[in-house]
Amino acid sequence: MRLDEIDKKIILLLQKDSKQTNKQISLQLNLSVTAIYERIKKLEKEGVIKKYVALVDNDKIKRSFLAFCHIKLERHTKEYIVNFEKQILQLEEVSECFHVSGDYDYILKIYVEDMKAYREFMVNKLTVLKHIGSTHSVFSIGEVKNSSEISI
Repeated sequence: MRLDEIDKKIILLLQKDSKQTNKQISLQLNLSVTAIYERIKKLEKEGVIKKYVALVDNDKIKRSFLAFCHIKLERHTKEYIVNFEKQILQLEEVSECFHVSGDYDYILKIYVEDMKAYREFMVNKLTVLKHIGSTHSVFSIGEVKNSSEISI
């Protein structure tokens, strides 16, 4: 799907606040409510807009300890990769998992309450998974930029 400038503006506005009404968006873009509604529905139907989410304050839900864990698999067979990815999907502490190039095979973004909880996660959940050769963890000291918006 080719996005025109209006589609891009709608997407940017929704990325900033997806709870905006069609009327609020129409006023900002000088278009009718119906035109905005139809464009948003088309963006959703085409899969450009995948879903709407609520972003939570990690401190308020006791998940403010952020760790990035690099994972190296024992081997790079299809069986090992499929098995590992299937198991990672079951771990609620892992918010994101990326298959990457370089020295490690995967990078996990993990939110837990504190260092004690991270150790417990590592010992009881992560390192018991099949086919993990090694792990390397780094911890967030402070957040500089964290955005869900993608410039288009």
